[in-house]
Amino acid sequence: MKPDLCLLIGLLLLSGCDQPAPTPKSFAGLGQDAAAFSQVARNHPLLFPLDHAAHTGFRIEWWYVTANLTDSQGRDWGAQWTLFRSALRPGPETTGWNSPNLWMGHAALTGPGGHQSAETLARGGIGQAGVKAQPFRAWINDWALQGSDDIGRLQMTANGKGFGYTLNLVSSGPLVLHGAQGYSEKSGKGQASYYYSQPFYQVSGEVERNGQRVAVTGNAWLDREWSSQPLAAGQSGWDWFSLHLDSGAKLMLFRVREAQGAPYRAGTWISAEGSAQALQGEQIQLQELAWSKQDNGRKVPTRWRVQVPEHGVDVQVDALEAKAWMSTRFAYWEGPVRLSGSVSGKGYLEMTGY
Repeated sequence: MKPDLCLLIGLLLLSGCDQPAPTPKSFAGLGQDAAAFSQVARNHPLLFPLDHAAHTGFRIEWWYVTANLTDSQGRDWGAQWTLFRSALRPGPETTGWNSPNLWMGHAALTGPGGHQSAETLARGGIGQAGVKAQPFRAWINDWALQGSDDIGRLQMTANGKGFGYTLNLVSSGPLVLHGAQGYSEKSGKGQASYYYSQPFYQVSGEVERNGQRVAVTGNAWLDREWSSQPLAAGQSGWDWFSLHLDSGAKLMLFRVREAQGAPYRAGTWISAEGSAQALQGEQIQLQELAWSKQDNGRKVPTRWRVQVPEHGVDVQVDALEAKAWMSTRFAYWEGPVRLSGSVSGKGYLEMTGY
């Protein structure tokens, strides 16, 4: 069987096509039963730098960077770099095509001229993709996120048709553990992930569009999550915000939408010094204000009202580019946003399941 066909079949298996889908179905099959894999547990300490690397007992994980950037003309840009690992079966990495791990990379550049994205696929075990903790290196084909053991300094590179970037990231604050010391609930029904971030990167480097290179500076946010069943079967997708406030504070918020009933909401308030406070339920208010039609006909909310009253946050969040649909195998919307209202700032918004 050709390697590309093996990979395609593997991706279909991961999305639940080898068995009857749960009713109602979750986004990208993430609500499937995964009893054979390792499970997320409370009171499990995260260990660094080891947890920067892959966790082969778990079914899915990702390394996810979003960067809000500005050029010398004051124009806003956004860059995304994502590496996903999906396991066909539990167990350690093996050499050759019998590897249980499938890898998928997404990259995007948003700014003057619109939104462009790319996707690349690879198989574990043959050197095409992987993650190592010491020194840290995450790669898929010729895309890479690499640097120091403690991920305090990273270089991020990727390219697609008509775009690319080379960005240097230097952290100015600590790692942040979400939820209960890294145990992040997603449903209140037992679904959870291990989740931490490095939201304090300062960025410098270049973006490239259609052969034109532009120097940029800004902020970046790295998210790390791994799980085996992060959603319940009835959860249709999520809306996720990572926000850099001009005060220096950071704010991560998400809601997981239910096919029936109210969404599950959670988040983290991060002070400018790096201390973290978990947020739940009624502490967070998220309201769609305006929807935008994408080129494929789907509509997504690209203007929001976000409220966290206990921290004085009541803002309007607007997409920098309304059409930022990622036409990838598991399609979603992802792009940079601006904040206005009681506080100001920039950030990123991701929306899945629309």
